[in-house]
Amino acid sequence: MTISRFLLSHGYSSRLVVHLRNTPGSFYVGTVLVFSNHCLREGDLLTVHLVEKKGSEAIAPVPMELSIIYEDEHLMVVHKPAGMPVHPSQGNYGNTLSNGIAWYFKEKGQDFVFRAVNRLDRDTSGLLLVAKHMLSSCILSGQVMHHEIHREYAAIVSGKTEPSGTVSVPIGRKPGSAIERIPDPHGDPAVTHYKTLSYNKDTDLSFLRLLLETGRTHQIRVHMNYIGHPLPGDFLYHPDYRFISRQPLHSAYLCFVHPITKETMEFEAPLPEDMKRLFPELKTSGPCFPYGLRSPLG
Repeated sequence: MTISRFLLSHGYSSRLVVHLRNTPGSFYVGTVLVFSNHCLREGDLLTVHLVEKKGSEAIAPVPMELSIIYEDEHLMVVHKPAGMPVHPSQGNYGNTLSNGIAWYFKEKGQDFVFRAVNRLDRDTSGLLLVAKHMLSSCILSGQVMHHEIHREYAAIVSGKTEPSGTVSVPIGRKPGSAIERIPDPHGDPAVTHYKTLSYNKDTDLSFLRLLLETGRTHQIRVHMNYIGHPLPGDFLYHPDYRFISRQPLHSAYLCFVHPITKETMEFEAPLPEDMKRLFPELKTSGPCFPYGLRSPLG
């Protein structure tokens, strides 16, 4: 098959193949420069040269302390603290995770385009997966699209929840609001699974682990509020600050197939102190949901 067809069969996106096709010096078979329509034969050694475009110039490098859980030449896993936006937005130009990562790569003398694979709200803490080049980005984005990245969240909610449950309610934008979301029968499909790990009768709070089948904006916050168990400290949906000053939501567990090596990668992030003090006796480790629920990794 041609180089183009071969790459498409190995996770390269059509957009990336077109980019490579239009970039001189992208393909070599052995030491010979070839084009994308070159037909490969068994035993050929194909080298693909990825030339990164200029770094994310709109993201100003800002020195800050980063908690990098894992890094190789293809990706990095970062533990994001609560209160830090991931991307720049109005009013947040120099205090985001992308600013800190831009500085990190500037200090290494490397151009870097910020490509966050998963999204976390500003006040949600925990694991964030970042692709370091075009190929890892398109393969990991494909895994997200096909529900092949296993992500579990920890959350503290109001009231005593059922031992386990599933919320399947579409979510849409609230009319007149730029950020708030509501249950909406005409919205995007959204499915959240949860398990209750502990209940504190003195505070009337429950500790949950959650797995998302979909990744809608504010999905956990909207779904828990819908079933009568909102997250305390959530300024949008339940501004009850008696126990915590932000929504107690944490990206606790992440598992995926490495886009290049095909190894299974598994990461955990300990609970932040503001959540831990509400359930100090609780100890969790590893996933709480089977991979088969949404991912073929198992």
